[in-house]
Amino acid sequence: MLKKLPNPIDRHVGSRVRMQRMLAGISQEKLGEALGLTFQQIQKYEKGTNRISASRLQQIAKMLGVPVAFFFEGAPTGEVTASGFTDAAATAYVADFLTTSEGIQLSKAFVRIKSPRIRRRVIDLVEALAHDSGEIA
Repeated sequence: MLKKLPNPIDRHVGSRVRMQRMLAGISQEKLGEALGLTFQQIQKYEKGTNRISASRLQQIAKMLGVPVAFFFEGAPTGEVTASGFTDAAATAYVADFLTTSEGIQLSKAFVRIKSPRIRRRVIDLVEALAHDSGEIA
């Protein structure tokens, strides 16, 4: 029997929950406790394995201090863009990165850099390092 893949929108909403939870510095256990759930249920929500009900999503939004619409920003539409890629393909790697601890740390540190010139130098450095390791074409 084939394993059913999560719906792309459920995955997107779950990844946004994870990203916001991590930015707020809240563990899966703490969020689960506050919602009366286990951390395993939070994991399933974040992976998109289990769909989040509207009322539960509203609770999560309130706890994380964001509007419900936040979880749908950049959600895949299934429509093909002018470049020929779907919205999901164009933004999935960014969402995946922002749900990692490294992505959160890098994002938090980067936004604290006030100088546009220094920000540009950081971007140039990261691109050079990625190019040297063969990650950028």
